Amino acid sequence: MKYYEKDKATSVPVQEAVGKVLLHDITRIVPDLFKGPQFKKGHVITMPDVKVLLDMGKEHIYVTGLDNEVHENEAALCIARAATGRNIRLSEPQEGKVSLSSQIFGLLKVNVDALFELNSIQDVIFATLHNRRTVQPEEELAGTRVVPLTVPKERLETAEAVCRKYYPVIEVTPFKRCDVGVVVTGSEVFHQRIRDGFGPVVSKKFESLGSRILKKKVVSDDMEMTVTAIRDLLDNGADFIAVTGGMSVDPDDLTPAAIRAAGGRVVTYGAPVLPGAMFMLAYIGDVPVVGLPGCVMYCRTSIFDLVVPPILAGETLEREDIVRMGHGGFCANCSQCRFPACSFGK
Repeated sequence: MKYYEKDKATSVPVQEAVGKVLLHDITRIVPDLFKGPQFKKGHVITMPDVKVLLDMGKEHIYVTGLDNEVHENEAALCIARAATGRNIRLSEPQEGKVSLSSQIFGLLKVNVDALFELNSIQDVIFATLHNRRTVQPEEELAGTRVVPLTVPKERLETAEAVCRKYYPVIEVTPFKRCDVGVVVTGSEVFHQRIRDGFGPVVSKKFESLGSRILKKKVVSDDMEMTVTAIRDLLDNGADFIAVTGGMSVDPDDLTPAAIRAAGGRVVTYGAPVLPGAMFMLAYIGDVPVVGLPGCVMYCRTSIFDLVVPPILAGETLEREDIVRMGHGGFCANCSQCRFPACSFGK
């Protein structure tokens, strides 16, 4: 029975209303002190509520039973529990809605196909933040509810079946703590004509995601020297390699060729992301290798912030993943950056 089917509402003595659903707010007034709902629509009446209602002068109230129906609070909890994977905390129902928040710093993962199928079920609502977003502890991620006051059990079971089919629909994955090897390329840095400005930026970005810099090597614009540096870092236990600079089409920019020569299986050279078009992703064995263009050094947000977090969260990216980044891959360069609470990368 739905809250708007008033012709089916039943007036009963409050003593007989325990376990039934209240169909309207019941307001309590204390002169000069309080005026507001003592019980809200949808409240399931308990035995202690009976005395309170009688004290308020309510001897009869409109209620409904739950014959083969599930109350909105219970339905929202059931859907949230069925959909939720790791590292997410559920709230208590508030006016029929259950909120989901992150328990950790990590990467939000949403099964978008599952979400579509779940929201295609009549009366079911499940809204989330965007997939692959970096989230903080206690950050709200999603909310779920049903539209009417009650839903048929069969409909709830359908929603739970979708969640089981795709489980988990939503979860937060922690970032792996990687030992990162950094290769800084450029003859001007190697010969100490200028100070290295790229290495510190990259180090800070990796450290902010929970990884550490194992070792940094500075090399000239020389392919053999760059290849040797990459291999030395691998031999020293690096499980992530970042090569900075040398990513353009200038004759002296040899980073892409050096990554290939070091044994890299190239996933992509070039990405439909601005800033970050001249980006390279490769793998040497299971070790990811990124060739970072100069924009990573001077842009607050760039291709680094879209690609590195998923890799640290355990994903192995392929070219199709990079190609899909074109939709939302344009940074609007806002005067006050709000990333990741913006359209970039979404």
